[in-house]
Amino acid sequence: MKLAKRVRIIEPSKTLELMAKAKALKSEGKNVLEFQVGEPDFNTPEHIKKAGIKAIEENLTKYTPSPGTMELRKAIVEKLEKENNLKYSPSEVMVSNGGKHCLFNGIMTLVDSGDEVIIPTPYWVTYPEAVKIADGVPVFIETTSDNDFKVTPDQLEKAITEKTKVLILCSPSNPTGSVYTEEELRGIAQVVAKHQIYVFSDEMYEKLIYDGLSFVSFASLGEDVKKLTLTFNGVSKAYAMTGWRIGYVAGASEIIKAMDSLQSHATSNPNSIAQKASVAALLGPTDELEEMRKEFDIRRLYMVDTLNDIPGIECRTPKGAFYAFPDISSFIGKTYKGEKITNDDDFARLLLENYYVVAVPGSSFGAPGFLRFSYATSLEIIKEGMELLKRFVLEIK
Repeated sequence: MKLAKRVRIIEPSKTLELMAKAKALKSEGKNVLEFQVGEPDFNTPEHIKKAGIKAIEENLTKYTPSPGTMELRKAIVEKLEKENNLKYSPSEVMVSNGGKHCLFNGIMTLVDSGDEVIIPTPYWVTYPEAVKIADGVPVFIETTSDNDFKVTPDQLEKAITEKTKVLILCSPSNPTGSVYTEEELRGIAQVVAKHQIYVFSDEMYEKLIYDGLSFVSFASLGEDVKKLTLTFNGVSKAYAMTGWRIGYVAGASEIIKAMDSLQSHATSNPNSIAQKASVAALLGPTDELEEMRKEFDIRRLYMVDTLNDIPGIECRTPKGAFYAFPDISSFIGKTYKGEKITNDDDFARLLLENYYVVAVPGSSFGAPGFLRFSYATSLEIIKEGMELLKRFVLEIK
């Protein structure tokens, strides 16, 4: 059997490989500590769950318009104006089956064969794969820990060619937790406006920011930038609604209309019940969200401080999201119980096999020599996991 090229070029997910190994170890009765999943361990707030239950009881279980209900799109419009200083009409907003679905719709709508899409590294694993599926060309800009893993205007300028179509920008970042300041975004915006390339602004973690920083939406930097920007967001992370599968995107009406046309043939509308619950999420109280953010902050500081206390590991302090991204490159080339550690994949595998701790190798995100640890889990599990990590590295020679 010969599968289609678009499927054959997709890189296997190392996260899924690790999850499979973790599951196998769990089935053997091992106490596996998982730090690989980007999913809040909190329950969906009660008022959101009640809105979903009410939707079922009121039989709101039929098809909705393909781009989402008017009620939800109006709620998104209200949210964007109130919180992000962005004015859109409902026709400039579309709802999909999660943020990832929104991203696929956007790439499939704007990227033609041979078009280049600039992706700063480290990147979320789906970005380059989605571009390749659309027969586009991922172009990577390497960022460094010294610059807080953020791309500079000069780097962007040098990466742009006549084939460049899109820049994907993620702030707060998955996997690094980096957050761009308004000044940094304005520098990037000048380059974008000069070359008239599109920007996919992934803002899924906007509500998870620490140290007194303020979040700035890229499209809010001016009308010239707004016309070139698709703003992606959703309810998964901030509202602990990962399984509800609701993401949304805002942008120019002609692009949104084309994305809706694609979605109408691919999946039709998002889940009707989840849409109703998402209205309650976007327009409801935010006290539980702030409590979750505060708890993430406590975990963040503990994890980063503990990582930096482990000999051979260096970890900058993330300013957003719920990931730590430590540098473990000092262990590459050394051995663990006679086995040479040739890369971060080996490090992650040996850590899992010997101490049952799961972290994602940085090579998955285009950043070899690093690991991603999610602190979207309890402080107790974090404490135990960090102690086991320390015991592991102390055995590396």
